[in-house]
Amino acid sequence: MGVLKALLFLPLAPVQGVSWITGVLQDAAVAEMYDPAVLRARLAALHRAYDEGEIDDERFEAAEEQLLDLLERPAPGR
Repeated sequence: MGVLKALLFLPLAPVQGVSWITGVLQDAAVAEMYDPAVLRARLAALHRAYDEGEIDDERFEAAEEQLLDLLERPAPGR
């Protein structure tokens, strides 16, 4: 029965592969989004851009608040 089932679902193999890859990429993106080291590096880059005058007060405050919220919040699934 296992061989017959494998043959029947063989045309769906590419779809299942794409679905698996999508899941792996999503998990990696979420892990990176909530990684404290990455968030601290982004915060440092934001401060550097603000100090150099590349962004204005409003954009700086909004981005800083978002990054600090992500640092305080636990990652989903943890």
